Amino acid sequence: MSDQLAGRRVLITGGARGLGAGMASAMAAAGASVMLADVLKDVGEQAAAEIPGARFVELDVTDDAQWEAAVAHTVTALGGLDVLVNNAGIEVTSLLVDTEPDDVRRMLEINVLGTMLGLKHAFRAMRPGGAAGHGGSVINISSVAATIAFPAIAGYSATKSGVDRLTRVAAMESGKLGYGVRVNCLYPGLVPTDMGVKLAVETSALGLFESPDAAVGAVVELTPSGRLAEVSDIADAAVFLASDASRFVNGVGLPVDGGMGM
Repeated sequence: MSDQLAGRRVLITGGARGLGAGMASAMAAAGASVMLADVLKDVGEQAAAEIPGARFVELDVTDDAQWEAAVAHTVTALGGLDVLVNNAGIEVTSLLVDTEPDDVRRMLEINVLGTMLGLKHAFRAMRPGGAAGHGGSVINISSVAATIAFPAIAGYSATKSGVDRLTRVAAMESGKLGYGVRVNCLYPGLVPTDMGVKLAVETSALGLFESPDAAVGAVVELTPSGRLAEVSDIADAAVFLASDASRFVNGVGLPVDGGMGM
């Protein structure tokens, strides 16, 4: 327990499970009031019930009107909004020769458009004159996939590279327009959440590795720290970017990948 985020009001997308739920737990433990947002209503409500003081709002991050409603609900329920974590995302494993346009469009909608809409509504709420109006911090979740060449994730890598660019442009816009909102992103390494396990299984099924364990071993081999990432590794970095300890950190991508993407 700490008071790093005491008094902060936080909205986390994709908060029902995996990294989102882990970041929510860490921020609540650091003193923040947390709103989980997800399309998975039942799972999200259960996750919120397990985090002291947390709440849940249903949100499809590709829907502009739902974003507006979710941010307004958060401001009302928590008494403001200081931090947005744009965590919601999907990954579809595919070789380039087997690219399905609909899969790529879906990743673009959730990973890129969803992040842009989050920035839109966070800025509107946090800037002077907005419903929250005191500035704040936006943390976008990119991926080590944006910095390495790993097979069968071209579409995902492209969208996560887009998140990196969005972060830097958004930080500049916020600064130039006097919004008082810092914008940074994290590059998580491979975490053995449902999404991470799915990637190992699917890349081995494509014949790229002998087995899911071999796929994991290949990732570890590329990682100087010699292990996969843990949810707590990413969550602690998110707490840092949400806190005053990072008050002069803006417009950057922070690798939390054990050196994999160096």
